[in-house]
Amino acid sequence: MVTKNQIKLVVNLKQKKYRSQHGLFVVEGEKVVRELLAAKLKVQRLYVDSPEKIEIFPEAEVVGASQLKQMSSLKQPNGVLGVFRMPTAEMQTESDWVLVLDAVRDPGNLGTIIRLCDWFNIKQLVCSPDTVDCYNPKVLQATMGSIARVQILYTDLKTYLADSERPIFGAFMDGTSVYTEKLPKNGILVMGNEANGISEAVEALITKRIAIPQFGNQSTESLNVATATAILLSEIKR
Repeated sequence: MVTKNQIKLVVNLKQKKYRSQHGLFVVEGEKVVRELLAAKLKVQRLYVDSPEKIEIFPEAEVVGASQLKQMSSLKQPNGVLGVFRMPTAEMQTESDWVLVLDAVRDPGNLGTIIRLCDWFNIKQLVCSPDTVDCYNPKVLQATMGSIARVQILYTDLKTYLADSERPIFGAFMDGTSVYTEKLPKNGILVMGNEANGISEAVEALITKRIAIPQFGNQSTESLNVATATAILLSEIKR
């Protein structure tokens, strides 16, 4: 039977400081939990809302609907909740593209970008410390399990970029069209904050400014960062 302390821990893990303190994070939903288990992430506890689900998750504990609702971040809990240990992120050295995020703040954007990395086989995602936490419950829901297959590292971008020998491409409104740019086999793509773009300190380290050309109404604002990332990664991989 689930204890009050176990419920309290899961509830606390909704906050970043407790996730960092315990090295744990919470995911909800059968699909996402199965993806993380298949990727061999270490599970601390699994909770399900019915005995029938024990056939799928034999290591799980059955809890009441009211207890699961207490633990859940969702308005309507979906019946499966897992507490996992955070994997250790390591710097990738292989010759491939790396995606860098400079202060991306929206959980939905980050979750979508993690899915894009998985789709386009970008193994390493490097984030500035002020980018939203990848273990935020809203981010995890948006990743749909892709977080299990993407290495995510939070570090000082100025140091990371200054130490890199790869060409560094940054997304800007006034950059060279990505469709006319000859892209190398490996490099770094930097995407900026939703409102302010790439910061001045990071911009100073970028070797090539690229853009997605605009074909429509010139009064249209810039693309959503996740949408822009999808277009640029598609062109890089093409």
